[in-house]
Amino acid sequence: MSTLKQFFKDTIIYGIAAVLPRAINIILVKLHTNTLTSDKYAENTIYFVYAAYFNAILTYGMETAFFRFFTKEKEKGKVVSTSFISLLITTLLFLSVMLTYSNHIAIYFGFANPIYFQILILVTTFDTLVVIPYAYLRVTNKPIKFAFYKILNILIYAFLNLYFLLYIPYAIKNGTYAPKFITANFEQNPLVLYIFIANLIASLITFLFLSPLIFKFKLVFDKKLLYKMLTYGLPIMIGSLAFVTNENLDKLLISKYLGKEQMGIYAACYKLGVFMTLYIMAFRLGAEPFFFNHAKEKNAKETYAKILTWFTIVGAIFMLIIVAFIDSFANILLGKEEYFEALAIVPIILLANLFLGIYNNLSIWYKLTDKTKYGMYFSIIGAIITIAFNLVFIPKIGFMASAWATLLAYLLMTIISYFYGKKHYTVPYDIKNILLYLFISIGFSYISFILFRGNLFVSILLVFVFISYTLWNEKNEIKQILKK
Repeated sequence: MSTLKQFFKDTIIYGIAAVLPRAINIILVKLHTNTLTSDKYAENTIYFVYAAYFNAILTYGMETAFFRFFTKEKEKGKVVSTSFISLLITTLLFLSVMLTYSNHIAIYFGFANPIYFQILILVTTFDTLVVIPYAYLRVTNKPIKFAFYKILNILIYAFLNLYFLLYIPYAIKNGTYAPKFITANFEQNPLVLYIFIANLIASLITFLFLSPLIFKFKLVFDKKLLYKMLTYGLPIMIGSLAFVTNENLDKLLISKYLGKEQMGIYAACYKLGVFMTLYIMAFRLGAEPFFFNHAKEKNAKETYAKILTWFTIVGAIFMLIIVAFIDSFANILLGKEEYFEALAIVPIILLANLFLGIYNNLSIWYKLTDKTKYGMYFSIIGAIITIAFNLVFIPKIGFMASAWATLLAYLLMTIISYFYGKKHYTVPYDIKNILLYLFISIGFSYISFILFRGNLFVSILLVFVFISYTLWNEKNEIKQILKK
């Protein structure tokens, strides 16, 4: 099987691992918006914003460092055990300090109830401890096992959401059976608490399933190896924090300037952009270990170039489809019309996320040349743009400022990374073809959303024309991939 064909095959499996959990999560959005008021939905959003920050801090770039050194070092077991022990020690320290002072920290972070913050700390702990087991499955080309555990996690979470938000209220109302320890104080607690509890149980069970992978190896702690991994990974951590800022600060600032209700509406519509996020995640799960494992091959750079072209093509098609049928997606996924107010942000967020995916592809140059400090610089630039743009323009134009800030940040990061990459690790990207697909997708999306919104005939026609052009323009490349 050809290198590209194997890559696409593995990426499809990783895609299932990424798409199915998020697809279920998207379905849960409607459950949450139907059962929670917009201010309580904002409470749910704030919880996951802080979870993202804690995950970036606690992993401190160790996942990417693991990929790099697993492919470089001869003693693979030493890389596995050293990285896991390092994360275990720092995570347990984090857990003990945070739980000790949880009441004070919860108030400082603005949680309505300290127990929300305590659950967040426990969830973050379990999620951090499965980072290396998940990374090991990816780097050793075991996408099916990886997908199994990811899907198991979301199925548990989804089942418990349905159980707590639908069945328990139904059981209390109709007198059917439900455990007394759950129903005793159920009506006195906000429903959002049970979403957090479902998350905790799912993370705990996933950790119990994955932890035995680590104990297949002799637990060895190599200080010199850890130093090299930290040197490589810490700039990635700073970049990750900047990335989390790009993704989440807008929600915190909207809550501050416009109120929790507006933030809840914005956050719900923002999740329609998750379709592009799913695609990016699926691609990254397959691409990151692939790029490291094939870096020494003669035609590696040509392969990377083709991968970026195909990533852009498929992403551009996704963007057009979502924008063309945006009202249908909104009706299916959001439910309440009060959330439709922010639908105008969706095309902008989709394009921003597409540029983020292109940036992730381009970032291979600084990861393979051990120049991760550049990734840190680019992400900080993006974060500065996000912060400044939001602070200045949210009070003036509302939540649209946050969408434009996200697009501007990722676009600039992509451009800067491309030109720096040409100096340090030249890859023959087909820029003309990539830009052509981007411009067509943006143009068709504009026509559909601004000029013919809700016109089903025009939407179908635009999608059909774009896909037909792609198949015609790439017919030779498609034949080559399928033949091998």
